[in-house]
Amino acid sequence: MKTDGMNPITEDDIANYLANTPDFFARHAQLLAAVQLSSPHGTRAVSLQERQAEMLREKIKALEHRLMDMVRYGNENVIIADRLHRWARNLFQVQSGRALPATIAAEIQNQFMVPQVAIKVWDVDSRYGAEVFAEGVSEDAKSFASSLTQPYCGVNSGFEAVNWLDDTAMAMSVALIPLREGSASGTGPAFGMLVLASPDPQRFQSGMGTDFLERIAELASAALSRLRAK
Repeated sequence: MKTDGMNPITEDDIANYLANTPDFFARHAQLLAAVQLSSPHGTRAVSLQERQAEMLREKIKALEHRLMDMVRYGNENVIIADRLHRWARNLFQVQSGRALPATIAAEIQNQFMVPQVAIKVWDVDSRYGAEVFAEGVSEDAKSFASSLTQPYCGVNSGFEAVNWLDDTAMAMSVALIPLREGSASGTGPAFGMLVLASPDPQRFQSGMGTDFLERIAELASAALSRLRAK
């Protein structure tokens, strides 16, 4: 590493030299113990070796935290998968078409601890036309459901579908989930919509992942297909 009077050595020069000269400390091993660095955990000075040990401990601690997070997320996913399995199993056991929409809503509420759930289905067979789940849906609400290419999650902005709930005042955050044939994230016309609501404004947040809600929608749509007009 050379310099002259016009270009004094900078810290970057020193850093680059050490980074590109890996055998420097092999030739000057005594510096490993002689170099003193400030400790991030106090005002005392520590040797280069001690500082390296501290950095390794910090990296190990960070990896332990990441591992704990992965284990926690894994356990949470297992719990969710188990609840989804029980919910789907209970749907298969419903023999009455008239009872199916109410069962879907009640099981979501119970299995996933959602404070309020409502469901509406349209374009149903004439046998179900007078059922509560098939009435009280405007053309605007149907068009809105069809316009959703994925579940809406966020604040209650005065959506008509929120009025399907028992207590609209407690719907601080909502998930509006279109029901359609095939994938829930498709662009085909919706034939129904699920409304999930919570008094917690953070329960259903804008930008949250919707993969799980889409699986719910696909299973519910498949179960409800037998109610539709042929």
